[in-house]
Amino acid sequence: MLKSKRIIYALLVIVVIALGIISRKVTVIPLIVGDVLYAVMMFLLIKFLLIQLRYWKVGLISLSICYLIEISQLYNAPWINQIRNTTIGALVLGHGFLWSDMIAYTVGTAICILYSLIFYPCPE
Repeated sequence: MLKSKRIIYALLVIVVIALGIISRKVTVIPLIVGDVLYAVMMFLLIKFLLIQLRYWKVGLISLSICYLIEISQLYNAPWINQIRNTTIGALVLGHGFLWSDMIAYTVGTAICILYSLIFYPCPE
């Protein structure tokens, strides 16, 4: 049972990553959508790794990671900026601290938790 849940979460992570990349390529989609999707991806990734953890704990961990990554953008040493200048580095670490990103991460995580509570109200 846990193996099939992990497969579902892995597939969802891939879909959300694809949607996030598309959201950056299509100019009519506001940039904040990509940040919301980043938080959704992080939630799904943490749930994949910690499959038996309750949704609110997954939300707390994933939101903390998103916040820490965003706050890390205030640090601008040459070595980390070189990583950020690569495609994967930019996708994972981002480029500049924005308060709007913090709000987007909160919204994305809240959506995941609310969805989980509505559609999977039983404790895991």
